[in-house]
Amino acid sequence: MTRNGRTTRRGVLAAGGGLALAGLAGATTAGGVRVRRNAPLGLTRHGPVSGYLDQGINVFKGVRYGADTSTRRFQPPVAPEPWTDVRDATEYGPASFQKSDEPNPSEDCLFLNVWTPGLADGGKRPVMVYVHGGAHANGSGSSPLYDGVNLCRRGDVVVVTLNHRLNIFGYNGLGQLAPGRFAASGSVGNLDLILALEWVRDSIAAFGGDPGNVTVFGQSGGGGKLVTLMAMPRAAGLYHRLITMSGQHVTAMGPQHAELRIRRVLDHFGLTPERAGELATMPAQRLMEALTLKDPIEKGDMYFWSVMDHDILPRHPFVPDAPRESAHIPMIIGNTHDEFGGGAAGGPGAPEITWDNIAPRLAPEFVLDLNAQYVVDWYRRTFPQMTPREVFVAAVTCGRSRPGHLIQAEERAKLNGPTWMYQLDFASPVEPWRGGYHGFDIGLAFDNIDKPGSKAGSGPDARRVADAMSETFIAFARTGDPNNAAIPRWDRYTLPERATMIFDVNSRSENDPRSEERRLFQTAPFLKQGT
Repeated sequence: MTRNGRTTRRGVLAAGGGLALAGLAGATTAGGVRVRRNAPLGLTRHGPVSGYLDQGINVFKGVRYGADTSTRRFQPPVAPEPWTDVRDATEYGPASFQKSDEPNPSEDCLFLNVWTPGLADGGKRPVMVYVHGGAHANGSGSSPLYDGVNLCRRGDVVVVTLNHRLNIFGYNGLGQLAPGRFAASGSVGNLDLILALEWVRDSIAAFGGDPGNVTVFGQSGGGGKLVTLMAMPRAAGLYHRLITMSGQHVTAMGPQHAELRIRRVLDHFGLTPERAGELATMPAQRLMEALTLKDPIEKGDMYFWSVMDHDILPRHPFVPDAPRESAHIPMIIGNTHDEFGGGAAGGPGAPEITWDNIAPRLAPEFVLDLNAQYVVDWYRRTFPQMTPREVFVAAVTCGRSRPGHLIQAEERAKLNGPTWMYQLDFASPVEPWRGGYHGFDIGLAFDNIDKPGSKAGSGPDARRVADAMSETFIAFARTGDPNNAAIPRWDRYTLPERATMIFDVNSRSENDPRSEERRLFQTAPFLKQGT
C-alpha cells in the first residue's frame, strides 16, 4: 500500500508475506546486487533482508532497526523509513564512535544481527538478545565471542546482538542545560536498546522467534544497561527474563554530576551553557575529544553513563531498593571469581605485587571507602596461604565488582523476585594467571570457547563448563528457570541462605560463598564508580 507516493509499513508486510519464506532468489538488493540463490530471506518490520547460511543456521548481519542518528544527535531514536527492495544483511553494521578500535565507526550505527534455525515457520523459539559490554563507552555486537551459531544449534533458540550509541553520543548531561530538544540526552543509548527490543517484538516471528519470550542478557556494561532498563518504564513488556553477567550497576549518574561533566565538555570547546546546543552539530570526530578529557569528579577520563533524570530514567536501578515494576521478571545475576584477574594486577613480566607495595596499589582500585592496609592485614590473618597477588585480585574483586551484584540479589530477594546467582570459578587454562577473569564467562555462555578472545582453550574441562553454562542460559531463556540436566539443583537466591551456583569443572551449589569477604566489604556503602 502507498500513501502520497510512499510505501507504508502495512503495505510492506502485505506484499512481503511470502518473502520471508523462499522465493526471492534472483531479486536485486538496494545496490543492484542480485540476491544469492538459496540465500535465506527475512522480512523485518521495515522491509526484506537477505542473509546467508552458517552450519545450517540462518544468519542476518547489519539489519537496520533505527534511522541514522547523525541528524538527531542526543535525541531519541526513530524507526527507519521502510523499504521494499531486498537489502543485503551479510556484514556487520558500523559501531558507535568510541575510543576502542572498532572498524568504520559512525553515528549511523543502529543495526542488529540475527541467528536463527528457522524462518517464518511458526517455531516460536525463545529469543536471546545480547547487549555488549565496554562500560557505556566502547564495544559492539560484532565480537566473535557473540556469534550465535552454537547457541542456536544447541538450543533451538534465536540469538540477536546489536549496536547502539555510546559514551557522549548516547549518555550525557546536556538535558540538564537544554531540557527541550535534548531532554532525553542522558538515556538515548538506552532508548536505542528499547527501539531494538521493539524491532524484536514486531519482527522476530518472521525469523522463527517468539516475541512473547525474550531474554535479554549482557556482560559488564551490557549487563549494567539491562539493569538500568529494569527501572525504565518504557522498557516494560519488551523482555521477559534478564541475565546480567558482571553488570554491577546499582546507581546511575546523578543529574548534578551529569551537568558538571557536560559543563566540563563545554569549557573544552569554548561554549557557554547558552550555546550548549552547538554540540549537536559539531563534527563527530571533534566531539570525540570529549572522551579524553579528565573527569571533574572521578579519577581518569570522562565518564558518560545513564543519567537518572527523573523522567526517562526516574530512579536509580537498585537504590533505594530493587525496582518493583520489574520484580516479577526472572533474573540471573552472575560474577566471576577473579573479576580483576587482569588490570592493575598485571601478568607475567608486570611489576611484582609484594606485601610492601600492595596497600598503596590497592587503595586506588576500591570504590568502597576502606583503609587498604586494614584490608590487606585482614586477608593475611584470614587467609594466610594467599600470596600478595592473590590478595590483590580478591580484594579488588570483592571491594569493587562483587558488592553491586550482592546488592542486586539481596534487594530482589527482599521483594521475593525470582532470582538466581552464580559465580564462575573455572580459571582460564590459556592464561592461568588471570583466573576466572572479568569477561571469561562470555565465551562459555555462548558455547564459543573456540572463538578468538575466549581464553578457554579446547580441552575437556573447558568443554564441560561451556556445556553447563550454555545449557543453563538456554534453559532459563526457555522457561524462566535455569535448572537443567547439565548442573546440580540451583535454588533461588533467598535470605539468609544466599544460594549460588559455582560454575566449574564440577559445578556445585553453595550457600553464601566467600561469606567472610562479603561481611568485610559490606561495612562500607557501595556506589558504582562514575555515578
